[in-house]
This record gives sequence, structure tokens and C-alpha cells, in this order.
Amino acid sequence: MATNVEVPAALSPGREGPGSPGLESSGPGGQIQRRPLPGVIYLGYLPPGLELCLLRKMMASFGEVGRIFLQPADDKRARRQKKTRGLGKNFTEGWVEYQNKAVAKRVARSLHNTKIGTKKRSRFHDDLWNMKYLHRFKWIHLSERLAYEKLVKRQRMRVEVSQAKRETNFFLQNVEKSRGLDKLQELKRRKGEEWQDKSWHFRQRATEEEIQASKATARGRAAGRADDPRRTADFQRKSQTNTALLAKIFNPAAQRD
Repeated sequence: MATNVEVPAALSPGREGPGSPGLESSGPGGQIQRRPLPGVIYLGYLPPGLELCLLRKMMASFGEVGRIFLQPADDKRARRQKKTRGLGKNFTEGWVEYQNKAVAKRVARSLHNTKIGTKKRSRFHDDLWNMKYLHRFKWIHLSERLAYEKLVKRQRMRVEVSQAKRETNFFLQNVEKSRGLDKLQELKRRKGEEWQDKSWHFRQRATEEEIQASKATARGRAAGRADDPRRTADFQRKSQTNTALLAKIFNPAAQRD
């Protein structure tokens, strides 16, 4: 993900001096004063042509601004929008950090759903601010989110590249096989042998009507066999033979008498 972050030297991550937000400093008369905590405002909409420098200038008129991050618009999407051509780089959303969270709350509350351009000749006269103060949101949260999205994008690119490599290798293997078959076919033609193309036959799965028809045929055959007198006489003869055999085994005395 392309980033557009403006970080002043005094506000760089990992650097905290005596003027850093949230730290105590000695004021006039040796009294200890606590620096105000910063606050972050989320901008849900940025009109085309509103770039970083202009946004900083607008926001700085209400209070001391720290870091600003603007999410660039997708290049393909920007190309499809003909109205935005020639207006500079476009952004979809942004985050603005004020050094005092009280100022950030006041700005978000007063500017939300108001016109961006106060003058009629301004290109942003018909656009409205879409602001929200992010309660307990710190700049480190945004940095973590950007790092996570960058990692996800990198992994997605790796998967796509590996998939493209597999498809390319499969295509090249098929090309080599095709060339080999062409050479073999040409060789057999020179020798006068007949070339037979391989064909694969697949058995289609039977439909429900075919399944029911086969079951009805099987039931009809079974009923016909049961009504056959020869088959019935054969069953009776086998049953008598089995009865006599069992009598000889379990009741030999009766057979002797």
C-alpha cells in the first residue's frame, strides 16, 4: 500500500523530548505542567484535488496539527473517473492528528457535515466534510494497520506469482508434449504406419428417470423368477433335502427305528 505520511522531526516515532505530548514540563515559577494529549480525526471523504498541503493549511487554521495520512485512491478507479482527471492525485480517506485532543473534538464536532469550500468560486463549495473524532485512538494503531495491510498485500502477491508460475509451467509442459506428439505422428507417416488419435470415453452419471427405470426392471425380473414353477419346485426339493440331512444329524435314533 502506498503511503502518504507527513511526520515532523519532533513527532517521529520513538523520539520523545521535553515537549512531547503527555510529558510533564516545568512552566513559569517552577510549576509542573502536563502537556495535552493528541487527538486523531478520521476523514471519511476527500474530494478530488484536495491534497496534503492544502488539507494541512485548512486544518492548521483551527489548531496545531501533527501528522497527516491520506489513503491514495486506486489507480484503476481514478482512470475510470473522467471528471477527476487533471485535478492532481486523489485520496479516499485520511487521518489528521491534532496536538490537543480537545481541539480535535471541537473541530470534528463543528466541521462535520459542513461545506469544505466557504466561497462559491471554490472547487470544494459543493463538498461536505465527513469527520469523526476517534476516541482513544493513537497514531500507533494506524501504523500497525498499515503494516498489516502491507503484509497481507505482499502475501497475496506471492500467492498470485506462484499461481502464475504453476500455470506457466503447465502450459510449457503441454507445449512440449504437443511438439513430441507432432514429431511422432510425422515419423509414423513417413514409415507408412497409421496414426490413431487417443480418445477418452466417459460414462455419464445416470439420471433419476434412468435409475427408477432400472429399479422397476429389476423388480419385474425378480417377480418373474418367483412365479416360475420350475424355480419353485427346485426350492422345495432343496428344502426337503436339507430337512432330511438335519434329521440324520440331530435325531439318529428315529432314523434307525
